[in-house]
Amino acid sequence: MSNTSEEYNSIVKICTDIFTKKMKDYGSAWRILRTSSLTDQIFIKAKRIRSIEEKGFSKVDEGIRSEYIAIVNYCIMALIQLELGESSENTEIPFNECVALYDKHFLASKNLMEDKNHDYDEAWRDMRLSSLTDLILMKLLRTKQIEDNDGKTLISEGIDANYADILNYAVFALIRIETES
Repeated sequence: MSNTSEEYNSIVKICTDIFTKKMKDYGSAWRILRTSSLTDQIFIKAKRIRSIEEKGFSKVDEGIRSEYIAIVNYCIMALIQLELGESSENTEIPFNECVALYDKHFLASKNLMEDKNHDYDEAWRDMRLSSLTDLILMKLLRTKQIEDNDGKTLISEGIDANYADILNYAVFALIRIETES
């Protein structure tokens, strides 16, 4: 049996490495983005993955692995934005503080994954990679609808829960990509 927790941690290291390097290059310039813009960035990445899956190849020399990593990192940025609030004035977060927020949200998402993975008995392992992509796209469309409703829902989970689920679907996809290659 696979050790999902260890595999998840391996993906965390990959995504964290890229996030921290980009933080050193760009700082927290992403803080200027509204949450809805982050949703759209994630949507673009997921649509590209689906396009590559359907066409069987890409013309740009970046595969779906890097797009799933970007989805994970954009989800964490969005969760940080939800926590701190959007700001067009105060966009800079000190590096160590930003990494601590990043780690906090990744850990919360991992805890959610472990709870759901227990209940669903690792059903994601039997799913097609394309189904994980479709679930991400569906969650994004839901998120966009909630955003269009000013964040209000009647009985559904909020935007933060959707970001956490999208993040975890992307991690599952990355685990599958890493273990199947």
